Amino acid sequence: MTQDEYARKLEELDHLLNDPDVAMDSARVWSLLADLSGRDSSLPSQGASQAGTGLGAAAAGDTD
Repeated sequence: MTQDEYARKLEELDHLLNDPDVAMDSARVWSLLADLSGRDSSLPSQGASQAGTGLGAAAAGDTD
């Protein structure tokens, strides 16, 4: 997915969730979320890498 496609999907999702004049289309919301999360999951998150580091130290018995 290109950056432009990603931006359009985010904009559509925002519109569906936040515009009171738009009827809720839950199937479309879930579809957009699935598409967006697929792209997001390919990028490492900062929180996940930090949590993994902390767990590794605790599992190794490093309790300074």
